[in-house]
This record gives sequence, structure tokens and C-alpha cells, in this order.
Amino acid sequence: MVGRAARHTLVVWVAAILLLAGCSSGSADRPESSTSTAPTVSPTSTVTTTVLPRPVVVLDPGHGGAQPGAIGPSGLAEKEVNLDVARRAAVALLAEGVDAVLTRDGDHCETIGYRVAFAARRRPEVFVSIHHNADPDGPSDGPGSETYFQYRSAESKRLSGILYEEIAAALRPFAAEWVGDTDAGAKWRLNDRDGDYYGILRLAGEQGMTASLVELAFISNPSEEALLRLDDVRQAEAEALARGILRYLRTPDPGSGFTIPYPRSSGPSTSGPRCTDPLP
Repeated sequence: MVGRAARHTLVVWVAAILLLAGCSSGSADRPESSTSTAPTVSPTSTVTTTVLPRPVVVLDPGHGGAQPGAIGPSGLAEKEVNLDVARRAAVALLAEGVDAVLTRDGDHCETIGYRVAFAARRRPEVFVSIHHNADPDGPSDGPGSETYFQYRSAESKRLSGILYEEIAAALRPFAAEWVGDTDAGAKWRLNDRDGDYYGILRLAGEQGMTASLVELAFISNPSEEALLRLDDVRQAEAEALARGILRYLRTPDPGSGFTIPYPRSSGPSTSGPRCTDPLP
């Protein structure tokens, strides 16, 4: 009995020693605090981030090259003012994280079809054709600015209403003998087939683009032509366009200044000779 008990005691001690050795080894492999464990990244791991696409806007400086557009009393050509204002607006939009592209960035002629196809390839959120007006109805209490929207597009109407607000507000502080049409504001114009009169709007609609055509001021009016020679006036027009586009992109604002246009005939063309489009 005594020998059997001694052997049993020896076995118990050996088991205890082995158990303690195992616990010591395990605790040495673990950090002292196990309340939190920092994640580890393998040297070959890659971290992916999602980059949101920048909005794209296409600005269309009206006329160009052999097509000067309207000409002011002292010879200022619409095509030149349109391009300068478009360039300035593009700079303002780029500073706000919007990719702004011009249909032309030089004094050359392009057909409406070319301009629309150029814009459609870029799939813009907004397409704005920039112009200055001629042949007003008469004197006006303030700027006779006009914006035209696609007749069957609620988004085009909203865009045009916002642009009208910004343009009229930007020009109003300047002193001028303003002129305008009696239906100045944000409006539509139809052809004899009940489609949009302006080809740039009609063709843009066929390509699924939200578009507006803006007539910023009357270059045919001597007082307004003098203003349009000034850098600060052109900058004011450009910044108004940029603000309007940004409001359209970033807010649900409905716009205002909507008016019902009176019937118009086709009227004289200011386009000039036919264009030969640049190479794609």
C-alpha cells in the first residue's frame, strides 16, 4: 500500500509540473493585455478608396470664325465676348471641382451638329450655350437677359430659371440704359413643328442632355456694348453662369423669372457663312 501511494504521488507531481510549464509557455506568447488587438496589414496589402466622379459641364460659346454673331454699334463682335465669358466661367467651375469643357476654345466656326456631338461624347450634367442678344423691343427697367429652355424638359426649365436669376442679379448693379424684350426672362421658343426652335436645344434634347441657351445682354445696345468691353462686367457674367450651374447641380432650387413668350417669326439670321467643322 505504501509503495502504490508513493507512485501515485509521483505521477501527480509530474503532471502538475508539465501543466505549469505549458501555461508559462502560452502566456509568454500572448501580449500582457488582451483587451484590444491592433489590426495588422501585410506589406503586400492594398487599400482601395472610392473616388467620386467630378461633374461634367459643357459650355458652348456661340458663333465663331466666319460667323461673328451680333455686332455692336462700335464693332464689338458677339463671338469674341461669348468666348471670353465662357473661358472665365470654366475657370470658376474648375475651382469648384466641376470639369468644364468648351465646345470651342478659339476663333473658329462649328456647326450646331458638331457642337452637340462634341458635348454628347462627354455625357455632361449640364450643357449651356452662351450668347449676347440683338434687336430688343425697347427700353427696360433692368437687364433684358433671357434664358431659353427645352420645352418638354422640367430639368432644363429649372436650370434656365436658376441661370436667369443669377444673370439678372449680377448685371443689375451696373449703370446702363438697359433694353429688352417685353417677355424677357426664362422661356421657351417653338418652331412650326412644335419642337424647340433653337437647334442647339433640340439636338441636345435628342441626345438626352439637359441644356439651356442664355442671352446675357444686348450687345446691339450702345450702352450695354460699352459695358461688355469691361473686364469686370464679363467676369460678373461668367461668375453668374458658374453660380447658376452650381446651384442647379447642388440644390433643388426651382428657379424663377419664367415668362410666356409672345409669338415670333424666324427673324434675320446672324450666323453668317456656313461652317466647316474642325476634325474630331
